[in-house]
Amino acid sequence: QVQLVESGGGSVQAGGSLRLSCAASAHTYSTFYMSWFRQAPGKEREGVAAIYNGGGGNYYTYYADSVKGRFTISQDNAKNTLYLQMNTLQPEDTAMYYCAADPGPITRLLRAVEYRNWGQGTQVTVSS
Repeated sequence: QVQLVESGGGSVQAGGSLRLSCAASAHTYSTFYMSWFRQAPGKEREGVAAIYNGGGGNYYTYYADSVKGRFTISQDNAKNTLYLQMNTLQPEDTAMYYCAADPGPITRLLRAVEYRNWGQGTQVTVSS
């Protein structure tokens, strides 16, 4: 079982930026599939970004179309921490953001049911 703790959420105006962090407990974190999801009130949980170790020290990232070019997922293995840098935020980005992890393998990176470990979430609110 991997414990995940998100932080960094808050309230910003449209066009602003936030950086979310997700601290993971597992010592094998660096080999896990890691992702960010979000869920707005009344909507289904939506995959935002994912990152995974493709072997040979290569990490691959994948983004939902709605955030491509604005959000960047990254991880610091020395700190067991996953990040989501969010730029040019828009009101439609308002949601609870969740960190997710799974040892894999995962073929559909932004599909919530693929992940067995979840954090409690951090709220992001973007005002116009």
